[in-house]
Amino acid sequence: MKLEYKEEEILKILEEDARISDSEIAEMVGMEEDEVKEIISELERKGIIRSYKAVINHERAGIEIVQALIDVKVSPERNTGYDAIAERISRFPEVRSVRLVSGEYDLSVLVSGKTMHEVAYFVAEKIAPLEQVRNTVTHFLLKTYKENGEIYGEEEKGKRLAVTL
Repeated sequence: MKLEYKEEEILKILEEDARISDSEIAEMVGMEEDEVKEIISELERKGIIRSYKAVINHERAGIEIVQALIDVKVSPERNTGYDAIAERISRFPEVRSVRLVSGEYDLSVLVSGKTMHEVAYFVAEKIAPLEQVRNTVTHFLLKTYKENGEIYGEEEKGKRLAVTL
């Protein structure tokens, strides 16, 4: 299914700022507000727009969170390939995303928890024992510089250091 140009433009705008009003979008794409509302409703109904989320700088908010990328090597199942194991892993509440990737490993899984121990326990007790899982490698995320197009720490970039002699 190929989207029309106006639909793609609306998606780009919403991806950049999901809080923008329908009237602002209409003005940006040269449409009537009712048309924009109708297109957005249709995109939501079709599952193209899955949800609206905020990008949160947890560190700045003082929220302790530990995230890790787990590389997972799996044995694909006969009729479903990687889909069945990916869907099973995605059902765990600790899992933020699951992606099929190329390379040495098959799946890239982003998980979050309150502590490194909690994340490590999750991998050892929930992911590794799954029958199709052959190997895992855990990469703890130490610092986020950019998330979903938002650069963290950008406010500080404009500040200049005082020059003293």
